[in-house]
Amino acid sequence: MTGGTAAAANSSRAWRHPAVWLFAAFLALPIPAHFGANAYILSFATHAVALGLAALSLDLMLGIGALASFGHAAYLGIGAYSVAILSDMGHDDLLVQIPVAIAVASVFAGITGFVSLRASGVYYIMSTLAFGQMLYFLAQSLSAYGGDDGVTLAARSRLAGSHLLASDLGLYYVTLAALIAAYVLLDRIVGSRFGRVLGAVRQNPMRVRAVGLDPFRYRLLASILAGSLCAVAGVLLANQSEFVSPAFMTWQRSGELLVMVVLGGMGRLWGAVLGAICFLTLEEVLPGLTDNWKMVLGALLILAALGRGSRLSQLFKGVGR
Repeated sequence: MTGGTAAAANSSRAWRHPAVWLFAAFLALPIPAHFGANAYILSFATHAVALGLAALSLDLMLGIGALASFGHAAYLGIGAYSVAILSDMGHDDLLVQIPVAIAVASVFAGITGFVSLRASGVYYIMSTLAFGQMLYFLAQSLSAYGGDDGVTLAARSRLAGSHLLASDLGLYYVTLAALIAAYVLLDRIVGSRFGRVLGAVRQNPMRVRAVGLDPFRYRLLASILAGSLCAVAGVLLANQSEFVSPAFMTWQRSGELLVMVVLGGMGRLWGAVLGAICFLTLEEVLPGLTDNWKMVLGALLILAALGRGSRLSQLFKGVGR
């Protein structure tokens, strides 16, 4: 096969990739939204894209590293409160808020990961839940920012001094750009030596250790990266809702992120984004069909989980060994 033929074949495969079609649909969404309930559709889509970014970050831990965190929503809260606190201090530019959110999330992920990853199986899962709840109760104690009631943002963040995010369309495309950038980054990482080692750690940590590599270090770096990206999602989610509260970081929200990843298919990065869309769409549609919509949603999620039972069983084996 000549170089030109190989390049054409690779290009053809790239265009058939589900992620390409998924992001193309996101890019085109404002067009049909213009002919419908524009504000509602854009608000829902922005919310879905932001949570898709959070689910994408969790998939690095869950799907690639087999690390089931029940405290991942804590990073959403870190990002959201970074917006509220920095805006109150007069720093309302996204180019300031995002780096600060990433820095705080990295430190928190490093500390909690250093402790949690020394546990294994369900003990690791429960330790992530404990750390997430600690941050949740800390947010509740912030009386200057509404405590348990939360705080309404005075305005959306600026972007490089401009008021681009004040427009629903502008916020949507900035959020989508962040999602696409995160997907490309994680796709490269998963295909790199780091990603291959992380996948090997998921399958057999003892063999990885036997060849001279430290599984703990790779899992810790994955946790820090996932937490940082989730904090970016929190920054964007706060701007979408224009409201920040401890509800951003409840264990229930962490559970929802886990469900999104499982629903879309663990280990497929684009699947995490699709899972977020499906989950939020079901939450939006089912209440209009039946009063017992939570039972229907629960049954659908159980079926999705059963269909991937072999992958789920890995989450309780070897974590933190």
